[in-house]
Amino acid sequence: MTRAPAAPDSPPAIRFHSAAEATAALSLAGPAGVLLLSAPAAAAWPGAATVAAMVARAAAAHPDVPHRAALDCGTAPGLALDALRQGWRLLVLDGAHPSFAQVAAAAAEVGATLLPAAPEALDLTSLDLRKPGGRAMLARHLTRDLTRDLTGATPGETGRTAPNTHRIGAE
Repeated sequence: MTRAPAAPDSPPAIRFHSAAEATAALSLAGPAGVLLLSAPAAAAWPGAATVAAMVARAAAAHPDVPHRAALDCGTAPGLALDALRQGWRLLVLDGAHPSFAQVAAAAAEVGATLLPAAPEALDLTSLDLRKPGGRAMLARHLTRDLTRDLTGATPGETGRTAPNTHRIGAE
């Protein structure tokens, strides 16, 4: 499954694998909030109900932090339909799946959104959130300027290099 770029006005996204990771993200989120994106294919394991419980636990610890949660259903349209029945309103299902249009229609009927690819997100398994450096990296990601990236480019601009850097292989 490919990654979809985040919309310019969307909050930063993180991929979480535990309630502790989701809680850490909410504790460090900036004013824009955060999109809590489940692990890839988490609808299959640990399942929609378990992921919902992780999000609920994190939200209870930080009730005033704006957030949305998205359940990644991988390539399983049946699990996406089940997640809709369980109350999920933001899902990811592989857009190349032959049943994507039918699941999208079912999602629309209940006011849910079905994404054809996961948005770009920081995967928290790559950080040690027990250490200050890991928490600092997460905080930087969550409080980034939503109108400019590290190169100084606005969303959609390409070909710019960050100040004081050069392209690998460039002379």
